[in-house]
Amino acid sequence: MVSELTPDVLNKLEHQIVIWIASVRPDDRPHLAPVWFVWHQGKLYISTDPKSVKANNLRQNPRISLALEDGTNPVICEGTAQPVPVPWSVDLLAAFVQKYEWDITKEQRYNDLWEITPHKWLSW
Repeated sequence: MVSELTPDVLNKLEHQIVIWIASVRPDDRPHLAPVWFVWHQGKLYISTDPKSVKANNLRQNPRISLALEDGTNPVICEGTAQPVPVPWSVDLLAAFVQKYEWDITKEQRYNDLWEITPHKWLSW
């Protein structure tokens, strides 16, 4: 477990393309899904379809776990998600454009933006 993020972990959060999120369905079954994300000002951000299982789950239960794809040198985050109201920060929008060349303001489907506040990090 890490209490502080090492430079290696920060580098992974800034550059890895996909993170897996685990949310909880209303009937308590887990749901796991890969998503694009950005690491911005100490928080994780995802943009998803508002009708998706993960978005519905987060509206019911904001607790979430996330893991980067590297299972050999894992980075896992436990946290709480909350929707980000419009208007979205210019800096946050720029982070999505810089990482993915993706303007989420023009997105027709994946336009439900969520902010994840980390509570616990695990890495080894």
